[in-house]
Amino acid sequence: MSNVVEINNLTHYYGERLIFENLSFNIREGSIFGLLGKNGTGKTTTINILNGFLKPKSGKCLMFGEDSYTLSPATKARVGFLIEGHVQYSFMNIKQIEKYYAAFYPKWKKEAYYELMSKLAVTEHQKLSKMSCGQRSQVALGLILAQDPDLLILDDFSMGLDAGYRRLFIDYLTEYAKAEGKTIFITSHIIQDLENFLDDCIVLDYRSVLLTMPVKEFLATFKQFKFDVADPLSQFPKDNVVKNVEKVKNRVSIYTFSNLDEIEHYLNARGITFSALQQVPMSLEDAFIGLTGKY
Repeated sequence: MSNVVEINNLTHYYGERLIFENLSFNIREGSIFGLLGKNGTGKTTTINILNGFLKPKSGKCLMFGEDSYTLSPATKARVGFLIEGHVQYSFMNIKQIEKYYAAFYPKWKKEAYYELMSKLAVTEHQKLSKMSCGQRSQVALGLILAQDPDLLILDDFSMGLDAGYRRLFIDYLTEYAKAEGKTIFITSHIIQDLENFLDDCIVLDYRSVLLTMPVKEFLATFKQFKFDVADPLSQFPKDNVVKNVEKVKNRVSIYTFSNLDEIEHYLNARGITFSALQQVPMSLEDAFIGLTGKY
């Protein structure tokens, strides 16, 4: 399976402020890839470089084998991009905006647009300005699907959406991607929406990469262990075993890629008296917070 996107040793600054250094990852054709990270870790910067809006200070960013900063019109036509805030031209109605966009895309499939519009409780003559944020998000998604792109780039699609519309967005996009064999690159601040959606992910920290792997592998190998300690002053510095730690008085939570036996050996080797050691199940959001920290 070929790579739709290849990012190699990407480094970028804003002025003297380093955003990230030597960022590398690939997005496989037909996969759904998530770029996860806290605010300010470079998610939107990465997408802007990928789209050719920014030129990185160093490194390579390829899309369909072309340098992203000098994409040909033919390659740009293979990409659908949804930015935070969704669709513009709010003075238009559902029918007008479909006709407007259709003029720019030779492969336009209006059936994909109107199929999704039929699920909304609106008429085709209703202006976008009179719709809810959730309804406008579905208009934006419908316009992207009608473009029939090979790669969909979605930057924080969930801003302002309630749980129902977020679920509708993800469910519809999942079925579309599977049926059409599309590749999706997505960021979102609401991690729980992505748990059953993503194939692969990369987790960014400030200036660095914490993890790149399939989501199922991440959830299977990254663990949380809770236990009580006799000495509330016991210290657990981050190292090859402890990726993150939370401690409230005598109660400790350790986040790690190690198993139960290895954690027991780790604690015993440091002379830490502990009890009630147990593994705690985690969602993708739990694992993300456990890896990156709450603050």
